[in-house]
Amino acid sequence: MPEFPDSGQLSLPLPGHASPAAAENLSPAYPRRAAWGTASSLRAWQAAAIDKYLETSPQDFLAVATPGAGKTTFALRIAAGLMADGVVQKVTVVCPTEHLKNQWAEAAARVGIQLDPAFTNSQRFAGAHFDGVAVTYAQVGANPEVHEARTKAERTLVILDEIHHGGDNLTWGDGIGQAFKTATRRLSLTGTPFRSDTAPIPFVRYAEDANGIRRSQSDYTYGYADALRDGVVRPVIFLSYSGNMHWRTSAGDEVAARLGEPLTKDMTKQAWRTALDPKGQWMPAVLAAADKRLTQVRRTVPDAGGLVIASNQTAARAYAKQLHEITGKAPTVVLSDDSGASEKIDQFSQGNDRWMVAVRMVSEGVDVPRLAVGVYATSTSTPLFFAQAIGRFVRARKRGETASVFLPSVAPLLELASQMEAQRDHALDRPQTEDPDAGLLNPEEMELARANQNEAASSDLLPGFEALGAEAEFDGVLFDGNQFGLGAEVGSAEEQDFLGIPGLLEPEQVTSLLRARQSEQIKAEKARSSRIKDAEALRAQNSGISAHRLRAAKRKELQNLVSGWSRRTGDPHAKIHAELRRRCGGPEVPQASTEEIQSRIDLLRRMLVGKAR
Repeated sequence: MPEFPDSGQLSLPLPGHASPAAAENLSPAYPRRAAWGTASSLRAWQAAAIDKYLETSPQDFLAVATPGAGKTTFALRIAAGLMADGVVQKVTVVCPTEHLKNQWAEAAARVGIQLDPAFTNSQRFAGAHFDGVAVTYAQVGANPEVHEARTKAERTLVILDEIHHGGDNLTWGDGIGQAFKTATRRLSLTGTPFRSDTAPIPFVRYAEDANGIRRSQSDYTYGYADALRDGVVRPVIFLSYSGNMHWRTSAGDEVAARLGEPLTKDMTKQAWRTALDPKGQWMPAVLAAADKRLTQVRRTVPDAGGLVIASNQTAARAYAKQLHEITGKAPTVVLSDDSGASEKIDQFSQGNDRWMVAVRMVSEGVDVPRLAVGVYATSTSTPLFFAQAIGRFVRARKRGETASVFLPSVAPLLELASQMEAQRDHALDRPQTEDPDAGLLNPEEMELARANQNEAASSDLLPGFEALGAEAEFDGVLFDGNQFGLGAEVGSAEEQDFLGIPGLLEPEQVTSLLRARQSEQIKAEKARSSRIKDAEALRAQNSGISAHRLRAAKRKELQNLVSGWSRRTGDPHAKIHAELRRRCGGPEVPQASTEEIQSRIDLLRRMLVGKAR
């Protein structure tokens, strides 16, 4: 196949008039302008991938490129050249969602390729005024014979966008395998780590590694680390939030635990679910913090937007209501069963509104480059979904932009956040050290995983589970694989120091600023500790006993009072301690100072005599 021509702009968008020149001049980040430092026509990786494609002109080609890198432009450049050269006559684009069909059709029209995104299986063949169709994986799986007939009728290029969906279920995989086995060319694209299951994906090559594990083989790979180095994508600041959780199990037992502390797998799931419960105080606090962060970013990026990714439609509506109360304006809510979902996404993308709330529809492929702040309010923790979700925030538009994503402080998410730059392939044979929920495990996690294998099914999935209360605390920041911050109360000056990081900074400036914030926090904590030690020494001197004996006595006094209050109210000890800590401040009892324990004693005594509420 010869090189694509470099001259001649398309004048009329007619079928059969694909323009390689128009494709070459399409923005590398279509439908938005290219990020700083990129070529005026093609990015370096796009040009290199095209050169590799032209070297062999293969029937199958798999390109793995991080979200925001410009896979659409790359694919359309290939398609325009193949059509102009007469290698193919038609183009079929297969993508995950209805919204993406329209997005692909609009992009293709820019280079003279007319795709029908409204094509239905009942039509059987597209109209002569189209160069091809845009369909979903579900559509192909429902009637592969229709698409097989179209593919056989004319020489066809099939673009399989986010090809990992070919393994979503047996019907989809078998469907695209049957429908497109006779295609003249197949170009497969993916922007995220491949699946954690072992379902083979059609048209993907697998080869054994040194351990005998069969893994997917890409023909060209452009990972997040590469794109970050080239300034093609934004770096991501992860802000994690922990806090005290209180819930009732399906067996009727009340449990209190701290999100982010080492827990069994079941306990982590239940604490995590409690945090995300719309009736608690955790989500409103995190949403308020995220909105503060968005306000800071919009000082330098005026159209920056935020996205909340919810677990289900009920939660999405509840979070939207909370955001309305926080901001004074109703956010855009995108639900999968909403007939106008695509239009809502387009309007939000083109507008200036602050927030959008969605379930899964905006988690993959949807291009809203102005998204800069995210709240990960779902308990899904597979590497695939996490990468898809974070990919919504990394599309760079100008130099110095950063993305900020708020996370529950749980080990699976923090591990995924720390491995953002890791490149994964699809493994057909599961290694013994891999967990389908969390990727590769370190020795400590492996030990915990073995312990969890002996537990029963998680009770948070059973009827009767009830979230009773959740409170948020700022835990820290994860950036470039490093952790910053010592934790802080929500609304405190320490939290604001991290929320107030400028919206436009180079990565090295972000690191320097985070280190400075942490250093200031450490100094303040040392000063506080020194004051507490001096006060405890004085208290011990006045009482005539040693400091450690005085503290032990106060802990025992507190425990006796907690037991008395528990007998009166029926509340478990853990719940009472959590409430005392919430109202008095300070860490848990083992880490609390004598003065902090004394303040809880004083409060509980007032409660016992009815003088505190």
